[in-house]
Amino acid sequence: MVRSREQIIFDVVNYAIMIVLCIVILYPVWYVLILAFNEGIDAAKGGIYIWPREFTLQNVRVVFENAGILQSFAVTILRTVVGVITHVLFTATVAYALSKRRLVGRNIFITMGIITMFFNGGLIPTFLLIKNLGLLDNFFVYIIPTMFNFFELIIFLAFFRELPAALEESAFIDGANDFQVYIKIVLPLSLPVLATIALFNGVWHWNDYFTGLIYINSDDLQTIQTFLYRVIAQNSSSQMLQNTGGVAVFRSTTSRSLELATMVITTFPIVCIYPFFQRYFVKGFLVGSVKG
Repeated sequence: MVRSREQIIFDVVNYAIMIVLCIVILYPVWYVLILAFNEGIDAAKGGIYIWPREFTLQNVRVVFENAGILQSFAVTILRTVVGVITHVLFTATVAYALSKRRLVGRNIFITMGIITMFFNGGLIPTFLLIKNLGLLDNFFVYIIPTMFNFFELIIFLAFFRELPAALEESAFIDGANDFQVYIKIVLPLSLPVLATIALFNGVWHWNDYFTGLIYINSDDLQTIQTFLYRVIAQNSSSQMLQNTGGVAVFRSTTSRSLELATMVITTFPIVCIYPFFQRYFVKGFLVGSVKG
């Protein structure tokens, strides 16, 4: 098919705009990366834009010499795994119950959930509630308050409503109860939406620093993002250098280079995992939008 001049111009302009947008979005990431692997004192002089001028792994090495970052990684991984599993299962279970019109008080529960999407109690009442529940400086402060999200419940609801009613009816005829239908039929058929919500929630758990900043005082329970926040806030390399004991390290690293190296280390795992699951984000937003 012969393309017209207008179509060619349209495609060229679109490609040019996309290339510019990609550069604008990706260059800040690349800039952080090259500075993280550049010698600290040299990077402070400026003039580095495309490639490290004095490549070094010293910044990363100094970061990993701090035992706190390894502990924070372990806490973050445990929080993400436990948090995702409990959140997905709990939210899916509530959504399955609310998808049944025969549930008593269903409309009241949905209305209450919608209200929580627009209004909340605020930071101080939430802090007092967490304190009264005994979750301050407790690992479960990462898990229990995040087990339910009404926006993600809506996604589950849209998916469950599309499941053929005949599947459940045939199971009930064979003697299954609601719990058996949910475990053996609904959940296996819901793997796409389960993966979508797991990805939503997993990325949030990995990137969240505010929860640890407000509710956690113990260094043993801080997550990697809270660790990164405190490194940047302190703007000092003294804590990271406490176990190195070398003058050469002081001369080759700066607080800025250590901040950037820490940032690269903390974001590297999620950046590697995200491309493999990115398609589920698109599926998650399309769930319920098209009737099959």
